[in-house]
Amino acid sequence: MANAGKSERLGGVEMAVPKRKQSKSRRDKRRANFKLEAPAQSICPKCGEIKQPHRVCPACGTYKGKTIIAVDAE
Repeated sequence: MANAGKSERLGGVEMAVPKRKQSKSRRDKRRANFKLEAPAQSICPKCGEIKQPHRVCPACGTYKGKTIIAVDAE
């Protein structure tokens, strides 16, 4: 097995290897679209506060017109 070629040691499977080093410019262009996005926001129809869509309003505790959690008035 000491004289066996690489493809024989891997069971006849060839590995995918890049022909050239990818430049920093190409690497950075690829990573340009990989970024965090701000979470979506909507307005609560009952109290008018900003909240995340499809979630209970943290200000008034309602969702789809129904009171889900009791919120203390400060």
